[in-house]
Amino acid sequence: MFSTYLPGDVTLLLKDITGLVTPLGTRERERFIQSGVHYSEMLPLEDTHTPAYLQTYRQAVALYAQKTADAVATVAELIRRDHGDQAALVSLARAGTPAGILIKRYLGLRYGAAVAHYTVSVIRGKGIDPNAMRFLLSRHAPENLQFVDGWTGKGAICRELTRAMAAYPGVSPGLAVLADPAYLTDKCGTHEDFLIPSSCLNATVSGLLSRTFAREDIIGPDDFHGAMFYQNLLPDDLPYSFIDAVAACFPKASPVRFPAKDDSAEISAVTEVARIAEHFGLSDINLVKPGIGEATRVLLRRVPWKVLVRRGEGDEALAPIFRLAREKGVEPVEYPLLHYRACGLIRVLADQ
Repeated sequence: MFSTYLPGDVTLLLKDITGLVTPLGTRERERFIQSGVHYSEMLPLEDTHTPAYLQTYRQAVALYAQKTADAVATVAELIRRDHGDQAALVSLARAGTPAGILIKRYLGLRYGAAVAHYTVSVIRGKGIDPNAMRFLLSRHAPENLQFVDGWTGKGAICRELTRAMAAYPGVSPGLAVLADPAYLTDKCGTHEDFLIPSSCLNATVSGLLSRTFAREDIIGPDDFHGAMFYQNLLPDDLPYSFIDAVAACFPKASPVRFPAKDDSAEISAVTEVARIAEHFGLSDINLVKPGIGEATRVLLRRVPWKVLVRRGEGDEALAPIFRLAREKGVEPVEYPLLHYRACGLIRVLADQ
């Protein structure tokens, strides 16, 4: 283990590349990405957050721990319904890992089940880590693997999993997520685009791990995809402030009301994202990051251009976004969002 997660909570199927790659600043990394370098071939430089923002995060935990716990309980019950005690949770690094730990805890507390839990790397445009899949399938039946993530955005990772699982007969590409505002998954806690507090932070809520990394000079043919450990952020480590707060809210009895499909929206989430890109003159759909979690991460680790918020949206749900936007000098723009409560737009740097 090269993270601050407890060994009993998750097994990391990742190569420790600490010290092998020099992290890059946000703007430098963004320029490389927009010039064609794959995002997984670089690592971001991550720093501490301001005291004001950390206070906003703590308020988010206090406000949304119960809602997050209810979502965990619902998706955990769905996983148990389909897999029973044989479930092997396969969280997608990084956002999926806290969700996976919470699902594992819920199943243990409510049913006494000791389900396996792993974290693996899935990279847009490169697919899932094949060595991690070989490891998993040497230990678990294909039908027992359950992929886990925090939320859905515009479906890029869902599509990546669907493509990748064509090579693994019997493994379902279906994701289990806490929030699925895009209506893309078969297992979710809710379809509401709500604030999952772990989305407010980067490495400091992710066991001090970086985003995953895959570059041939560092990751050999027999290696897992890589991640580095941010030793410099150890004094600011916070994953269990989130995990423990949510676990303390697990209901004594199952509150499960399995989320139903809602066909009332006039357009699909995919169409909505395409229209946003067209409206704002963005030719690359990857510059549009819909949903509270994705919008927050645009502000945290990309070069933000605009942050769209649903018209009439109150401050409470979006407090971390508003705080980060002020710190980054980005003014939120009201926009008639349908599936999402917020959407981040990344600045095009080519002409700057």
